[in-house]
Amino acid sequence: MAAFVSGEPAMRPMRRRAAVLLLPLLAAVALLPGCASTGKAELLQRAQYAWSAAIRWGDFEGAWNMVDPEYREQHPLTDLELERYGHIQVSHYRELGSRGEGPDQVLREIDIGVVNRHTMAERGLRYRESWRWDEESRSWWITTGLPDFWRGE
Repeated sequence: MAAFVSGEPAMRPMRRRAAVLLLPLLAAVALLPGCASTGKAELLQRAQYAWSAAIRWGDFEGAWNMVDPEYREQHPLTDLELERYGHIQVSHYRELGSRGEGPDQVLREIDIGVVNRHTMAERGLRYRESWRWDEESRSWWITTGLPDFWRGE
């Protein structure tokens, strides 16, 4: 009877339940600081996927919206240049590798296949993307503009 008077045996199961419920909560709180960097990496992956899909499917206007605003201001895309993109079809878009150039910049090497819609001739080219993290907008921007499929042609 003395054990029931102190209330200790009745408290032990409650402490166990509290510990079982509290442990996952504490673990989640401990992992929160890591979520910020994971979120940034995930945002990069999403931006690169959206970019590659836009390029692959010929949505060059959509891709242009993912270009760094500073680059767009310095290198405005003319209607003639945009029309020129309508003369090609991208046949493949493959990442060859990527590397970080600091916490807020990533370089990515790309192999692109291009088909001229008029001649049906296909050729391949390599393209280097440079991605920049913008803390203010919390987004990644591509700083190299649209791929130059003509390289001086």
